[in-house]
Amino acid sequence: MIVDIRQKSKFNLQSIHQRVSVTFNYEVHFTQNLFELKNPTLAQVITADGETKPKKVVAVIDAGILQHQPELVKQLVAYTKFYAEILAIAAEPMIILGGEAAKNDRTLLNQIHEMTEAAGLCRHSYLLAIGGGAVLDLVGYAAATAHRGIRLIRIPTTVLAQNDSGVGVKNGINAFGKKNFLGTFAPPYAVVNDSAFLTTLDDRDWRSGIAEAIKVALIKDANFFDFIESHTAALGRRDMDTMQQVIYRCAQLHLEHIANSGDPFEMGSSRPLDFGHWAAHKLEHLTNYRLRHGEAVAIGIALDSTYSYLLGLLDYSEWQQILNTFLALGFTLYVPELAEKLSQFEHPRCLFRGLTEFREHLGGELTLMLLQRIGKGVEVHQVDLFLYREAISLLRELKGGF
Repeated sequence: MIVDIRQKSKFNLQSIHQRVSVTFNYEVHFTQNLFELKNPTLAQVITADGETKPKKVVAVIDAGILQHQPELVKQLVAYTKFYAEILAIAAEPMIILGGEAAKNDRTLLNQIHEMTEAAGLCRHSYLLAIGGGAVLDLVGYAAATAHRGIRLIRIPTTVLAQNDSGVGVKNGINAFGKKNFLGTFAPPYAVVNDSAFLTTLDDRDWRSGIAEAIKVALIKDANFFDFIESHTAALGRRDMDTMQQVIYRCAQLHLEHIANSGDPFEMGSSRPLDFGHWAAHKLEHLTNYRLRHGEAVAIGIALDSTYSYLLGLLDYSEWQQILNTFLALGFTLYVPELAEKLSQFEHPRCLFRGLTEFREHLGGELTLMLLQRIGKGVEVHQVDLFLYREAISLLRELKGGF
């Protein structure tokens, strides 16, 4: 005999629908010489939480900074003593290699977690991440996963980190040969941009961050692109006032997108701020990170702009403007790795594998940002690989400019 078990149920158990809204607030501050005793910015950021007793603080510092500012650790310790009623350093600062090496070595994540545990940090304590974008990504991931979230204060020390990666909500490390395979969406408690750090950058790192500013200008703000284009000489001679304007506007546009796009944690398939990044991420890996992130982004933007032109979306004169602006800033727009194994899509060294990896990283359908005009992006969901090969050929021919 067959028994209908539904007849024995006393209740009709409906699905429970629950919606949770969470508001995140954080500020991006701009200052100079952050750890001078007369500069209260960091202390004020920490007192803003309204709690009265001193907070435990641990710092992770990019080793590259200490080559130019060897007294930084002493300055940090002196600062915490001067503001002892507000913050207390709970462990000796941890010094780690910067650059992509920080994101490729997963033992560093464990070391930060071990230090966090040994220092007795809690969810009301602070991790200070002082360094370039890769170090901020790593420390941000560690902060987000210790106690499910320790307060993170980012102190970016490069142009790219101050105008882009350091002000966003993403953290992550590389794994399985893929960029940012492991990571979190976790807003920082605050960001403090100190312009004094930029004076120590070499020319490559100074230039590299401008690529992200060009990126956001191309898809969101034609006037901002015009500003960059007309100030390439000033940026080339490292005029700090000009760079500060570039950093501020880029950070502003980045934060506006996060707050107002409707998809700050990338639940859908759209990533407008990753314009040019599908190729950039793959190129970083293909060059064994010989290319800085911003250098790879410049090539990726040049490639996608050229493809946009060949597709009939972007007119010739604006395509010229974009490439010539990059070249005027000193960027290289072609490397041999662009053209490797292009006819073998499944080959791990084929650039076009980056399209698959880009889609996999987010899920859903392939969504690329292209250019309709300077200041106006347009999303597409399929690509013509023949045209992309032609775009690569054009970059090879035009690497010296028009």
